[in-house]
Amino acid sequence: MTRALVGLTMRSLDVLDGAVTVAQFRLLLVLDEIGRVPSSRLAARLGTLASSVTRLADRLEATGLLARGHDPDNRSIVTVEVTSAGRDLVARVVARRHVLLADVLDRMTPAERADAARAASRFAELAGGAGEALAVGPLPL
Repeated sequence: MTRALVGLTMRSLDVLDGAVTVAQFRLLLVLDEIGRVPSSRLAARLGTLASSVTRLADRLEATGLLARGHDPDNRSIVTVEVTSAGRDLVARVVARRHVLLADVLDRMTPAERADAARAASRFAELAGGAGEALAVGPLPL
């Protein structure tokens, strides 16, 4: 099941059409979720080095998907935020992912969907929050 879910996730990235790498998309996805933040906080959230965020941000800023700024209280703190073009890109990938998942769910009977929902819920319960702990680590998506 995990392979199938990862496969659908990777297929949803097809809409990127080479515009950004998976690492760049992951940065945009996280940044879209958390909003304007200091680049050091984004690096911590991604589980990576600040220098890696700087390199990724350089490329994304050059393509107009990310904007840099400064903290109004401390000009030495560099902030980053997703531009409207970056938000649109994230929205397209997420929408594609939803279509792909819906296609699978639509091919299941109502009983199969209910069984899958119960099994997924129980699996998440037994995993004891493992997904939340990994969400801030160095995952590709």
